[in-house]
Order: sequence, then structure tokens, then C-alpha cells
Amino acid sequence: MNDCLLIATWLPNRRGAVKYKYNNLYDLESFAIVNVKDNPPMKDMFKILMFPDSRIFQAENSKIKKEWLEILDETKKNKVVKERHKKEEEVPNSPVRPEVSNNPFDVEDEPLSSEEAVDLNLEWIQELPEDLDVCIAQRDFEGAVDLLDKLNEYLKDQPVSPRVKELRGKVDERVRQLTEVLVFELSPDRSLRGGPKATRRAVSQLIRLGQSTKACELFLKNRAAAVQTAIRQLRIEGATLLYIHKLCNIFFTSLLETAKEFEMDFAGNNGCYSAFVVWSRAAMKMFVDAFSKQVFDSKESLSTAAECVKVAKEHCKQLSEIGLDLTFTLQSLLVKDIKAALQSCKDIIIEATKHRNSEEMWRKMNLMTPEALAKLKEEMRGCGMGSFEQYTGDDCWVNLSYTVVAFTKQMMVFLEEGLKLYFPELHMVLLESLREIILVAVQHVDYSLRCEQDTEKKAFILQNASFLHETVLPVVEKRFEEGVGKPAKQLQDLRKSSRPMRVNPDSTMSLV
Repeated sequence: MNDCLLIATWLPNRRGAVKYKYNNLYDLESFAIVNVKDNPPMKDMFKILMFPDSRIFQAENSKIKKEWLEILDETKKNKVVKERHKKEEEVPNSPVRPEVSNNPFDVEDEPLSSEEAVDLNLEWIQELPEDLDVCIAQRDFEGAVDLLDKLNEYLKDQPVSPRVKELRGKVDERVRQLTEVLVFELSPDRSLRGGPKATRRAVSQLIRLGQSTKACELFLKNRAAAVQTAIRQLRIEGATLLYIHKLCNIFFTSLLETAKEFEMDFAGNNGCYSAFVVWSRAAMKMFVDAFSKQVFDSKESLSTAAECVKVAKEHCKQLSEIGLDLTFTLQSLLVKDIKAALQSCKDIIIEATKHRNSEEMWRKMNLMTPEALAKLKEEMRGCGMGSFEQYTGDDCWVNLSYTVVAFTKQMMVFLEEGLKLYFPELHMVLLESLREIILVAVQHVDYSLRCEQDTEKKAFILQNASFLHETVLPVVEKRFEEGVGKPAKQLQDLRKSSRPMRVNPDSTMSLV
């Protein structure tokens, strides 16, 4: 055909005069012809590119292939020339006679017509739509955008004629096709494995096309899908802390790489940075969901949870090297689960303390062996009880109740783990939890002093009360102030109110 390419299938078992079955019809301007190099046993082939599809044909021999290529090329050119002549004939040949001025000084230059001002007969302009089709089909995105930049530069500050509008229409259609291909290149199914750098090519060309907002949106969607896929593929095996190390390494490394790639790709587009900050917060929420599911939903111990949160905080600080601080976001997303964990641990300690209190006999501890006594001394020094030595007696005896010693160790462990999890939003939760735990022990000692009739046992109870007041509570206050940065008035008031009294004239003992 002189204006289109008709493709049909030969019918071997035909009836009557019909020899072919219609397959498709393509306008000559809608496709490009590409020579295909011989690759034995496949040879004598050529390709026809019709976005987004392509078809390959094989000729019987090289001569027939050459004839096909020549005929197709010549037909396409003849159509272009024919259309050009047709448009030129439509232009009126007799211009309107301008008015003649009688003023000899009123001389104006005759303006050039828009057809004369812009030369669209250049070979590269005539072949531009076809060249764009070839670049798009061959995924030469840079080449396509280079051609568009060249055309825009050529038509810059030029008058708009009907022929320019027609050319623009053809080019705009190719721009739309190119944009669709670039959008597809940024889809998660295409470029997740290559990391952030795999998106750079498509993103840079979209930005050159003036679509930085769309490029930013697609880039961030691509990276969100990549992060989500990486987290989902992480196998949950072994200890929780090991899993959290892997999770933090995958997430924060991906976030850091994404931030660096974003800064490189969108360096000249400051308006896109707010979108990245919003995306970072959403990505952090995705991370915290996976983190909390493994650490808090599985009811891990407070010490394990504290170690896991510490690992996450340390990884989060790495982002500061690129000026991105998400520590507050991480803390605000974790605060609910950490509060619940602290309160749950507090309830367990209170329940265990009450259970021991119910079986309290107020007897000195006998550790049986010097090794056991040395181990207990080491544990108490680790808890900050430097004066514990004065409560150890001869041989393997300790002049304290088992209940008070167990309570001291359990409470100090809770305090240390709570300080690892601490941030300002948790201040009152941790403080009130400590206060409730201490009250259980103090009230038990007070009740025992009031109820005990034996003078010797009263003296022993008072000794335990003195240990709590003079040794344990000051250490708790000091350690809390060191970890938080400010003193806790509630703990100070509690210690003052629980001050043990010496034997009074009536031989009774009590707590104030």
C-alpha cells in the first residue's frame, strides 16, 4: 500500500479466490524498520517496530530481504513527500496586497512568513518521529531524550506554524509513549533486585522530560516495595536478637542507600525532599511493625526487648551521616509497645514478690558453700550494692532475708533494662513502675514489724528494713538519676516516708 502496511497470513487450504487472511494494518508513520544481523541458523531477517510490540520477518534470501527494506523505506519517504506537497498546495499563492502608505519615512521591513522562518525540511527533523520510535523500541531512552532536547532547542523562540504544530503533535505522542515505557521501567516488578541504582536511568530521563514529581513518586514507590519484599523474605529463625540484627541491617542499609541515591538523582529538585521525608516515616512504620511483631508480640523478656531496641537505635543513628534523623520517629512508634512491656514486667515482679512475701519466715540466708557466697557478693556488687559485705556473717551466712535479697536483684535488673529502653515519653511509666515495686517490699516489711512479737525477729526485720532504706533505695535513686539525667522526687519522698525507727522506749518498732 502507498500509505500503510498490511500484514496477512497465507491460506494453504483456500477456497475460491481468497488467498490470504487479514492479520493487521499499520500506518506508515506508526512503525520503524530495523535491519537484523544474521545469527545462524537465523538469517535474512528484518524487524518492524510498533510500540509497544515488534515483529520479525525472514525473507527467502538476502536479495528479497534487500528488496523489502528498499520498498518499505521508499514508500515511507514517498508518503512524507506527498503529504508535504499537499500541504504546500493548500497555502494560497496570491498574498493579500498590503496598504500603501504615502509617508516616505514609514518604511517597514516585510516580515518573513512562519514557513520561511522555521525550516522543517531538514533530514533529521523529517526522520525524527521514526527515530524516536526506534529509540523507544530499543530502550535507548537517553538517545530519545537527546533527540527531544535537540528539537526543543531548534524550535526555541520560533513562531508556531501549522507545520510546527503538526510536528509537535507527532512528537508529543512519542513523548507519551516514552513516558509510559519509563514508568514501566520503574515498576517494582522490573527493578527491585538491582537496588536503588537500577532506577537511576529511568528516573534521570523522566526528570529531563520535566516530570520530576512523577519520577520522585515512582522512585519512592519502587523502593518501598523493595524494602517490604526484603523484610518479608527474611527468615525468622534462631534467637530473636539474631533476627533483629539481620532485620536492622537490611532495613537501615536499604534506607541509607535509598537516601544517597535520592540525593544524587534529585539534587536540583528541592521540592522533592519533603516527599522523601514522608516516605522515610512510612518506611520506618513498616520496619517497626516487623520489629514489634517479633519482639513484643512474642512476649520476649524485658532484657531481650531492651537489647533489640538498643540495636535498632544504634542503626538509626547511622542515618545522621546524611542529615536524616529518624530517632524520634522510631521512639514514637515503639512507645506503646515498650510501655506495655514495662508494665507487664512490673506486674510479674510484683506478683513474684508477693508470693515470696507470703512464705516469708524472716530467717538468715545460709548459702552452704563459700563459692555460693562469693557468687552472691559478685551479683550484689554488679547491682551497685557496694556495702553488701557488712551484711555477710561468719562462714556462709548472710544477715538478710532471702526475700529481700531476691527482691533487690530483681528490681535492679528491671531498673537497668528500663534505662536501656528509656526515652522522655517513658519517664513517668518507668518511675511509677519502680515506685509500685518498691512499695510492695516496704509495705511487707512494715506489716511484719507491726505483727511480729518476737524481739529477736523484730531486730532482724529492722535490719532488713535498714538495708532497703540505707543501701537499696539510695542506689536506685542514684542509678535512675544517672540514666535519666535528673533526680526523681517521687523516689526520694518514698525513701523518706519509709525510714525505719530504732527500738523505742516501749520496745516497739515501725516504719514512719
